[in-house]
Amino acid sequence: MGEAPIQAVERAFEVVRLLEQLDGSGPTEIADLMGIHKTTAYVYLQSLETCGFVYKQDGEYRLSYRFLSTGNRLRERDRIYQAARDEVTHLAAETGELPTLVVEESGRAVILHQQRGENSLELGTYPGMMLPMHTTASGKCLLAHLPDERIDAVVDGGLEAVTERTVTDVDDLRDRLDGVREDGYAVDFDQQVVGMGVIAVPILVDDRPVASLGIGCPSKRLQRASYREELLQTLFEAQDRISIKYRYGR
Repeated sequence: MGEAPIQAVERAFEVVRLLEQLDGSGPTEIADLMGIHKTTAYVYLQSLETCGFVYKQDGEYRLSYRFLSTGNRLRERDRIYQAARDEVTHLAAETGELPTLVVEESGRAVILHQQRGENSLELGTYPGMMLPMHTTASGKCLLAHLPDERIDAVVDGGLEAVTERTVTDVDDLRDRLDGVREDGYAVDFDQQVVGMGVIAVPILVDDRPVASLGIGCPSKRLQRASYREELLQTLFEAQDRISIKYRYGR
């Protein structure tokens, strides 16, 4: 295609991103959105189809479930997922809420696993979803235990406001991270989703944050001190079991 290899790869992934966003499209629309020739867009779509990551249906190209297969294989191999999977299921059954296992990747909080309980909120979250680390208690648990230079990089990248309650002041965030390290957990309300509260604990191995375990529920429910304490004790117990499984189980 007469392009530098890096640009070709970047454009291929831009096509993937657009197909995800549009839930299917054709070369004309892709070309218009990317500002490239229709023939070039067609070549990218055909190449992705040949590789099995895109398929054509009713005249439109769509992402294939090969992405799901790849993601699931990646997750199944993850040691912290293996250690925490059953605990997340147990938490959902025990609390009826929405327990979530979160990991850090490239300065973002990534939902690795979650399980809906019988009373859980329907938030539209899903495994693989990426969130700004400062916007949720689960992310703060991870961020608080990263090296100082990693924290600085996240903070210097800007603290976007997802809701009116999102922490966007750097000093405020650093104070909260100090609190996470001192208290051993984080809690927040309405910072990622209005009406949702999250309480979370870090999973640390040799002082390194491998994940965080959180429970999301309606803010008003979590604001009750007695209920918050009940969930926190449940999380601490699960935290211990996961840490042991991570260290010694296979």
